[in-house]
Amino acid sequence: MPHLRDGFTVAKVGEKGRQHMIRPINNGCILSVRVHPGAKRNAITGTHDDALKISLTTPPTDGRANQALIVFLAERLNIPRLSIELISGATNRSKTLRLTGITTAEAEGRLLSDLA
Repeated sequence: MPHLRDGFTVAKVGEKGRQHMIRPINNGCILSVRVHPGAKRNAITGTHDDALKISLTTPPTDGRANQALIVFLAERLNIPRLSIELISGATNRSKTLRLTGITTAEAEGRLLSDLA
């Protein structure tokens, strides 16, 4: 499994999965994720049903894992936290987020940079 710069780990994902995982919209893109809260470390761990699989150390209580997800993505994407909006899945492991001010290509490059 390839390793990213900050100790994050990713698995390979095919081109088809990328198309469903990150979709373009006006002034940004939509990102589908599958979250594993309460993990040993924060990491991108692969894909799950056309969604980016992300492990977070934060437990899923009182929306803390959702906030941790936004912080994690903001750091990985190098965009402000206010540019990330959770649009579905607030109480579910499968989530959809709106990313503004970043293109689909930029998001793919920053999230999937070590994938072949």
